[in-house]
Amino acid sequence: MAVLVVPEYLRQFAEPSGYLDFARFGPVSARVTEVLARSAERLHREGWEILDGLDAQTATAARTAGDVLGCAPHEIAFVSSTSHGLFAAAHALGAAAPRGTAGPSGGTVLVSRSDFPGALYPWLRASGNGGLTVRQIDGPLTADTVRAHLDDRVRAVSVCAVDAATGTRAPVAAIKEAIGPHRVLVVDAIQALGAVEFAADAADVLAAGGQKWLRAGWGAAVLMVRDRVSGQLAPGLGGWSGVVDPIEAPGHPCPARPGAVAHTVTNPDGPAVAALGAALALARDVGIGRINALIAEALDGLLGAARAAGAETHGGERGVGETPGVSGIARLRLPGTDPAAVHRVLAEAGVSTTLRGGWIRLSPHASTDPAAAGLLGDALRTVRAVRAA
Repeated sequence: MAVLVVPEYLRQFAEPSGYLDFARFGPVSARVTEVLARSAERLHREGWEILDGLDAQTATAARTAGDVLGCAPHEIAFVSSTSHGLFAAAHALGAAAPRGTAGPSGGTVLVSRSDFPGALYPWLRASGNGGLTVRQIDGPLTADTVRAHLDDRVRAVSVCAVDAATGTRAPVAAIKEAIGPHRVLVVDAIQALGAVEFAADAADVLAAGGQKWLRAGWGAAVLMVRDRVSGQLAPGLGGWSGVVDPIEAPGHPCPARPGAVAHTVTNPDGPAVAALGAALALARDVGIGRINALIAEALDGLLGAARAAGAETHGGERGVGETPGVSGIARLRLPGTDPAAVHRVLAEAGVSTTLRGGWIRLSPHASTDPAAAGLLGDALRTVRAVRAA
């Protein structure tokens, strides 16, 4: 495993100076660009012989994901998106839950009502299809809020490692400790993986796409299913790619394959998986702790500039203990000013952000240009000057 120095890592990127929207999409690295270009060239010039190469790249990507998440390669599969992975998890738990059964093998999952909709709908749809019952909890999930809702029917908890709107980090390890080994903890890690260290070892099932902080583009996501919970899941969405010998089988359904691949619908997008593997290797080799330190530095500069320009800010606090470092997400607003107008002025000044719930979301990366803080501050002062005129 090669160690990558920070300057070499930073030379991988070339996004605009004012790009502060990595919680929405992360412009890809040079390494990912090269992998995608090579894959496209091979797809153009070769026939079926490319398949062996793509299979080898998928195996490499699984080993790399295992390095990052602390699991075995067979506990990793690749699906099309975070939502796809969460749907697989929801239907796997639902398919294994006997209806009307009392005790831990019953059928309730705890989720936060305020989570990003992509983390809610898999459970709602599984419930609507006769799977688990969904119990929505107000506010962010903590060990205490989860513990207060535990009963004999709760089989699982689903949580976002980092909240997409506020940047709040979930105490993943504490939640797992609260629910115990006989319940399943499902983690949506798309706003964490590649940007901030978190207790991935506490996650029983994890899904994370590559298009945000990992900067791998769309088309592939990690689905981790640990062996320790395999007996509590059934292949609810498992398709032909997740079963043993589907082509030559005398009849169907065939037995499920061992490992996370049992929960896949079909084979993944090979070039997208190769790109995700390259992005994971880049994060692993430079170190997520180093990436997070650079994100924290960028966020400090932006929030300082925003406050100096009269903005109210939220987020950017350093975590300790289980959640060290800082999430890459913080928010600002100008009191007495239309948030949509602020967002529009920022865009016109070349500052890319997301408007959500009356707040401007900032989400810089390690490669964010320090000049972005000046761009942000100047744009906010422009808004205030126009309002005062």
